Amino acid sequence: MRIRLDGDVAIPNSVMPKQKALQINKNKLIYGTFSEIGAGQETVRHFFRAGSSSGTIAKAMSAYDRSFSDAIYGREDDGRYVTESRLRKMLSHEISIMEDRLVGSDYDDKMFFSYANTVATINAESKFKGHGWVGVKFQLNPVESYSQVILHLRFKQDDPRMQQETLGVLGVNLIYASFYLNTDSRYFINSLYDNISKRDLEIDMISFSGSRFNHVDNRIASLHLLRQEMTSAVMFDKNGNNVLPAQVLFQKDLLMLRGRFRPITKLNVDMYEKSVVGFKKEKYVKESNIYPIFEISLSHLLSSSNVPMSDRDFLHRANLLNSLGHDVMITNFKAHYRLVDYLGGLKGKNIALTIGAENLVEIFNPRHYTYLRGGILEALSKLFVQNVRLYVYPYYDREKDILIDCESVKKLLHEDTKRLYGFLKIEKRVKEITDYDSTVLKISSSDIINRINKGQEGWASRLPKGVAKIIKDNKLFGYRS
Repeated sequence: MRIRLDGDVAIPNSVMPKQKALQINKNKLIYGTFSEIGAGQETVRHFFRAGSSSGTIAKAMSAYDRSFSDAIYGREDDGRYVTESRLRKMLSHEISIMEDRLVGSDYDDKMFFSYANTVATINAESKFKGHGWVGVKFQLNPVESYSQVILHLRFKQDDPRMQQETLGVLGVNLIYASFYLNTDSRYFINSLYDNISKRDLEIDMISFSGSRFNHVDNRIASLHLLRQEMTSAVMFDKNGNNVLPAQVLFQKDLLMLRGRFRPITKLNVDMYEKSVVGFKKEKYVKESNIYPIFEISLSHLLSSSNVPMSDRDFLHRANLLNSLGHDVMITNFKAHYRLVDYLGGLKGKNIALTIGAENLVEIFNPRHYTYLRGGILEALSKLFVQNVRLYVYPYYDREKDILIDCESVKKLLHEDTKRLYGFLKIEKRVKEITDYDSTVLKISSSDIINRINKGQEGWASRLPKGVAKIIKDNKLFGYRS
């Protein structure tokens, strides 16, 4: 139980949305607007039905007609309506109106809020299940600046009415959490699924901003979405800002470099640079359209004892990748074909995965796909779709003191998959990186971490320019001066 707002008490998570709406309605300090586009007035309906709503609802509206909506909020440059920029305009516009019109002693102690959503529900052919943007802008003191929470959702339900009901519950949860659960971002996020099943709704991006959330790192908030299985992938741009993968990767030629990056090394950089060179040569790839991403699987955020690493450790890796100008994606896709399947859903034009040769052994191991009805054939058919290529970088085996490349890896493959591997090479679905820098082959991230922890020298020269200084200045990965 958490005390909030003039003695109010946060109610348990198991309560129905009606009870949450009623508690907000009974708080005489909370006053705001509801603007909902695309799925009915599903959120404000809960507040009307809960009772005592006259003291909470300043205005409720649905600007369905596009011309009418444009007249209120302005036209978007891309002509779309279900966008983050549209939502932000809606929130700011409604707050501005309240500030301008609701003045005088009756409103001096009011804490204003604006709730908005712009949503597209499932289409008639059921080919598109729908998605949307939802947000709230609010204050917890009449004289303080506004704080804001914005999220993107994807519906998993097949019935438009159920989608509308889910959206309404989510809206109530979001408004309630903003006023009563704002001190703990994890608790806040978890509460968004009160009375909602994760089978019915995916939240794949969330962003906190404003004075009440100065303590929140949005990358950590997104990582929480992933760990709680609310989504399958989250992404941050080179400035560390949360971005929606579907928004920035649409129709791009995607170059994915998978790894732990703890920390990123000169070997990783050479893998990336040589992959770019090869990808540019692909027939249908345009250099200006290439979008490189450094991806870390959630399984790579585990320690050697299979215990989740701290959020701080994750931030260390993300910060180093960002410092080199790279976008970062975190996913729960251990199998490569699942990553490709996800990227395909984002409508990427061409997809290239850069991996070390040692990973080929795992990709072509039938035992990893026993849970699939079609076994390894099903997995590889999903991995090597028409627009996908693997760029394979040679791997130096420190224990055996040998170099493993696309040719020598055949000896390590399962007997039943050697011919299949050979066919994919002939078809140029598996491409070997041959112009690699031989001076970086023996660099190992684990060796670097071991040297850092033991206070040994010789690790800094194995990292890209500027990375060692960041590690030393911020005492990352256990570094001690």
